[in-house]
Amino acid sequence: MIDSGCRVAALQMISGESLAENLAAAAGLVADAAAQGAQLALLPEYFPLISAHDADKLAISEPYGAGPIQSFLAETARAHRIWIIGGTVPLAAQDSQRLRNACLVFNPHGECVARYDKLHLFSFQHGQESYDEARLIEAGNELVSFDGPCGRIGLSVCYDLRFPEMFRRLGELDLIVVPAAFTETTGRAHWEVLLRARAIENQCYVLACGQGGLHPCGRRTFGHSMLIDPWGEVVVSLAIGRGVVAGDVDPARIRAVRDSLPALHHRRFT
Repeated sequence: MIDSGCRVAALQMISGESLAENLAAAAGLVADAAAQGAQLALLPEYFPLISAHDADKLAISEPYGAGPIQSFLAETARAHRIWIIGGTVPLAAQDSQRLRNACLVFNPHGECVARYDKLHLFSFQHGQESYDEARLIEAGNELVSFDGPCGRIGLSVCYDLRFPEMFRRLGELDLIVVPAAFTETTGRAHWEVLLRARAIENQCYVLACGQGGLHPCGRRTFGHSMLIDPWGEVVVSLAIGRGVVAGDVDPARIRAVRDSLPALHHRRFT
């Protein structure tokens, strides 16, 4: 655990069908976050592209370690001397007709220091609303955490939020990050309650960054990016629209919660 506080920021977007425009929007939000003193910035899931056709993501997928999206993240992190967690980046999979939905972490030197491939693939059917990520995406198979400016940070993506056993298996964390593109339907019902539950269960901060609004392709995402403390209280949030949600990860708050309610040490099953 770190000894001093760390300012973090969620960069809420409404990504469209132009990669160049989405990267420009992300660059502006990173600059805003850095100006607010953030040491770590989190972009949402699918920040490079949301379109009417999932196969469009395949067209911009990159090999790991090369490509314009990864270069953008590296250069932007280096320019602002900030940690950037790149929501998700479409990376090449073993099957040429599929991709990996990968969360990449870049340090202030522009080095990629962690990669997490989304483990749980979203599937949902509600009237005319239908999603099945497994048609295009190849699931990951490893849990990932890393040491960053806020202590030990656990990586997850969107639908992973519904699987609490995943977060417990990551061990004791100071911060969980959740880049997402929650739908309006599922987000309205479950987003905040799930985020607060993960913070309470793991007695750590949760930084959640959503896509937030009506996209050019007609898709509507829930937004409500927020920072939640280890007691499950919402520190700061943004409902809908593009913007920066910035707040502090306070190690004293983590210690106080764990000292007063040592639930992590009372576990009978691990």
